[in-house]
Amino acid sequence: MLNTFASALRPALVMTAGFALLLGVAYPALVTGAAQTLFPHQANGSLIARHGQIIGSELLAQGFASPRYFHPRPSAAGTNGYDATASAGSNLGPASATLAQRIAKDAAALHAENAHDVPPAMVTTSASGLDPDISPEAAFWQVPRVASARHLAPARVEALVRGAIEPPLAGVLGEARVNVLKLNLALDAADRP
Repeated sequence: MLNTFASALRPALVMTAGFALLLGVAYPALVTGAAQTLFPHQANGSLIARHGQIIGSELLAQGFASPRYFHPRPSAAGTNGYDATASAGSNLGPASATLAQRIAKDAAALHAENAHDVPPAMVTTSASGLDPDISPEAAFWQVPRVASARHLAPARVEALVRGAIEPPLAGVLGEARVNVLKLNLALDAADRP
């Protein structure tokens, strides 16, 4: 009986060790190596650096509070702001009084800051709560505030927004969008003398 158990245990241990090496070491190393070779920017988090310092990622929203910058959609991370470690949806449904109060408060603040009707995308969060993109409508809506705060002609800021619009993937998947961080970096570059 002990002999039978030992003879059955040996192949099970060899198979476990073999699959652990294959699927726990070799496969991840192969995939990581391929990603680093073929798509190094994306494999490293699509990070954006300026003057040797990482300032953000193309994939995560950041809070821009100054009127000189385009603002992203609100974060669902609550009091953590745009902290990626707190990424989550709010789980508040359309009948939620808490959600209605938050939207009304945000809409009033945005209306006072931008002086015209607020696009729905600027008061609703994305599923992750950290969507780096806004709709072209939401970007154009912010042009008067940004142009005024920077003392730039609105037409110049509108041109930057038009240049930042990314079309749907393959022309059909998703919707046109504007990456807020990239647009703000382009705005800073255009505002330099």
